[in-house]
Amino acid sequence: MKIVLLESLGISDEILQSYAEALEKEGHRFTAYERTEDTARQIEEAKDSDIIIIANMPLKGEVIKACPDLKYIDVAFTGVDHVDLEAAKGKGIKVSNASGYSTVAVAELTIAMMLNLLRNVRAVEDACRNGGTKSGLVGSELEGKTVALFGTGAIGSRVAELAHAFGAKIIAYNGFSKKDDTDLITYLPIKELMEQADIVSLHCPVTDQSRNIINAKTLAYMKPTAYLINEARGPVVDSRALADALNSGKIAGAGIDVFETEPPLNTAHPLLHAKNTIVTPHVAFATRESMRKRAAIVFDNIHTFLAGNQQNIIL
Repeated sequence: MKIVLLESLGISDEILQSYAEALEKEGHRFTAYERTEDTARQIEEAKDSDIIIIANMPLKGEVIKACPDLKYIDVAFTGVDHVDLEAAKGKGIKVSNASGYSTVAVAELTIAMMLNLLRNVRAVEDACRNGGTKSGLVGSELEGKTVALFGTGAIGSRVAELAHAFGAKIIAYNGFSKKDDTDLITYLPIKELMEQADIVSLHCPVTDQSRNIINAKTLAYMKPTAYLINEARGPVVDSRALADALNSGKIAGAGIDVFETEPPLNTAHPLLHAKNTIVTPHVAFATRESMRKRAAIVFDNIHTFLAGNQQNIIL
């Protein structure tokens, strides 16, 4: 089979070559390309492939439909909303993701954002560099705070464990599933959840149920001393409503790693100019360790598929 990688997996050439050689020893062809947003070029590179590997590059139905031999899409990412799943389903193409590779990476950056916001790190650094002091910038501790989670899958659960280790109380939204309370997590309706939270942390996929779940109405339930962190997907949050809440002092601050589109962002994006906001260009998943974990899952997905089975099933 012909296997085509359409963008970098963030690993060294030597590691990638070792994976390619393993496939080639089994009689398969492996070709890697640089990422492009040009649909015509994507079609040219993928048109005779049996298997396509992508990370977070959008894969349109136009490209999928132009690949008559395509049997399998291997997504080196947890979320798959950048893939036209309807087009894949219509052609009977199987799709897998790389769930689990970034659990540690995302959870650790979530905690880092919590601590940075609570301790005013950005503001006190600016003060120090400009000859100032801590005056007016004394922070707070994570211990004793209530952390509210949207999504308690692998990443959300790891955030819960880490925040609890700091002495925080953990609550979670009960509207995505009917999970029972545990010794660690208490599930609550959205209004009660938001009213109690000192920190709201998002770790859910984009679905009809979660899209814009953080909006003007739900933000209004939050304390003026509370913070919001989004390391899930951009469309879970109404960015304009969040920027308005930040600029008007309805909430205290936010840490945002994901947006409606992938960076580079339009520099006029409202969250780039909102008060007390940490913004990062979708880096939560990206560590040296997570990239190696991801590659291992991606190529294991392929070997499993070639053996007649499928794992990490999306379609």
